[in-house]
Amino acid sequence: MPDIIYTKVDEAPELASASFLPILQKFAAAAGVTVGTKDISLAGRIIAAFPDHLTEDQRQTDDLAELGRLVKTADANVIKLPNISASVPQLVAAIKELQAQGYALPDYPEAPQTEAEKAVRAKYDALKGSAVNPVLREGNSDRRAAKAVKNFAQNNPHRMGDWSADSKTRVSSMKGNDFFSNEKSATLPADTTAKILLETTDGEIILKDDIHYTAGTVVDATFMSAAALKEFLAAEIESTQSEGTLFSVHLKSTMMKVSDPIIFGHAVKAFLAPVFEAHGPALAQLGVNANFGLGDLLERVKDNAEILADINSCIAARPPMYMVDSDKGISNLHVSSDVIIDASMPALIRAGGKGWGPDGQEADTNCVIPDNSYAPVYDETITFFKQNGKLNPATAGTVQNVGLMAQKAEEYGSHPTTFEIPQAGTVKMILADGTVLHEHVVEAGDIWRSASTKKAPIEDWVNLAIARQKAENCNAIFWLDAGRAHDAELIAYVKPLLDAKGVADKFDIMTPREATRTSLEIITKGENSIAITGNALRDYLTDLFPILELATSAKMLSVVKLMNGGGLFETGAGGSAPKHVQQLNEENHLRWDSLGEFCALGESLTFLAEVKNNSKARVLGQAVDAATQSILDEARSPSRKVGEPDNRNSHYWFARYWANALAKQNGDAELAAYFAPIAKALTDGEDAILAELAAVQGAAADLGGYYRTDADRTAAVMRPSATLNAIID
Repeated sequence: MPDIIYTKVDEAPELASASFLPILQKFAAAAGVTVGTKDISLAGRIIAAFPDHLTEDQRQTDDLAELGRLVKTADANVIKLPNISASVPQLVAAIKELQAQGYALPDYPEAPQTEAEKAVRAKYDALKGSAVNPVLREGNSDRRAAKAVKNFAQNNPHRMGDWSADSKTRVSSMKGNDFFSNEKSATLPADTTAKILLETTDGEIILKDDIHYTAGTVVDATFMSAAALKEFLAAEIESTQSEGTLFSVHLKSTMMKVSDPIIFGHAVKAFLAPVFEAHGPALAQLGVNANFGLGDLLERVKDNAEILADINSCIAARPPMYMVDSDKGISNLHVSSDVIIDASMPALIRAGGKGWGPDGQEADTNCVIPDNSYAPVYDETITFFKQNGKLNPATAGTVQNVGLMAQKAEEYGSHPTTFEIPQAGTVKMILADGTVLHEHVVEAGDIWRSASTKKAPIEDWVNLAIARQKAENCNAIFWLDAGRAHDAELIAYVKPLLDAKGVADKFDIMTPREATRTSLEIITKGENSIAITGNALRDYLTDLFPILELATSAKMLSVVKLMNGGGLFETGAGGSAPKHVQQLNEENHLRWDSLGEFCALGESLTFLAEVKNNSKARVLGQAVDAATQSILDEARSPSRKVGEPDNRNSHYWFARYWANALAKQNGDAELAAYFAPIAKALTDGEDAILAELAAVQGAAADLGGYYRTDADRTAAVMRPSATLNAIID
């Protein structure tokens, strides 16, 4: 096993890897450090799932499963780049691309009938949503802006949109009967198994059987009423129309792979209610599934002039939609994975509460977030900025995050215990001894889900929070609501642990709404805070605050201290990666910023040095930190515009700064001697290298695929400088 595993992923981060990884491997080898790869891309996972359909040379190992075993060992050292959390449209698109490339994969069965089709569907469904992170995250999250990154952001503040007190932008959520209000939770006293069944007038339906829980596990159950959701969406469409704002829906259909696409489908049907009422049978015959979005619907009805006309009339009569791409007519409701709440809401807030309308103009927006579990965070943020004006990045403090996520903690929606209820009845979670742990009376179409959080991850999370607060000596808040069932169970763990360590006075426990306001007040004063949160809120906050503070979450340092002693180093968010790829394809310009990779690399090398007592790795890591600082100080990050320096340029400068730092250091004479000629060659070759990198921009780039690019074509695109390649290779 290599000393460091660098994950092979998708889209912009993977394209960047084609340029950066050869540099990393060359430099690491000088310290006796090996760097290998494991394929956790969507295409790679699809191929690994169907070996029986492929030729011998097409097959590949299940690298995700292998990494899942590795992260449970003390030797784990993984640099994890952001991967696609696939929605159904993304999954189907990836399958079609692979089929066109000669992989005899089965189609995705939209409505499986036979046992064989059901088996294929089950394999594909296992690849949807957050299929990677729960496997790899065998530790809790320590996520923060590196000091160099934060300093740069304060010295070079990004543009923030202006907020006005009379902004019509708001968050709207259900008045009840959502996941938040219907939640029940309990802590199990002993190891047990459970089953989930639906009792109906026709008998029992087993939804899930043989679920294993360990003693001390917090087990939740809740549901969202479909009827209440429909009523809420219809009312918000009407109120948006009367307010003259944009209608937008913000969900997490990637991670919440079962629940949120269903909610999204309800939004599509609500917005186009007259169309579904008038053409229901015809739409069904065409295979329309609203969960797949307006884009799929339009494709299926493109030859039916009557339905198309009614769709256009309906949209014209509705409030204008928040747009993903106004120029191309791609709306919020086109594809569920296009508008992801943790990226979309911070971007809208940063812009002063403005979204893009179909006319290509910015406008105030009704932000529809049906469930109240975390909607108050965004509601309070908007209220705060209406009252106080925009945040000043030049003076703002920072909000770090300690997130509970180990061993699939709080995996809401991305697990096999979320169901769309087939008929009215009572859902019961029954333990092995016959105890009914949770039960809910439900109607057909309701969305019922359960999640669990083990004892050991909770205790590790609290201990990590204590360590981080001690290290930072700043305000620290557990974002927990005593009035929410699940949070009350966590508080019962948190308080005794804090008391036992004698640090209860160092921490506050607040509802997410209260914590949001307090945290914003703190950073407005230029001070720092640590948000100690559960899994979903970790995901949301580690985009919200970085986007407000730094303009991006891709530059965050994310360290996962694995519970068995290893390290997982995550490199930032990939939400904008599709647009980056589009620009590369059209203009051969990649604006992806690898700063997150640089930060993760420094931490990975430092960790390796400590674990394996490799002094050369420590020197490499220190030089990485110096190079990262130089990238920021010398403004070598990628530009967004074609014809200006891009990701490939930043890799050249990073290699040069890294080599210079290694050549000049006096901690290891052997490394200094090795890198001195490399540093000189990179410096002397500046004019030629920059000219070669600039020469390729402006024309279309052919990668040979999107989900699975051709390796040789990708290398040619991402490594166009013969001068640089000669030095590195």
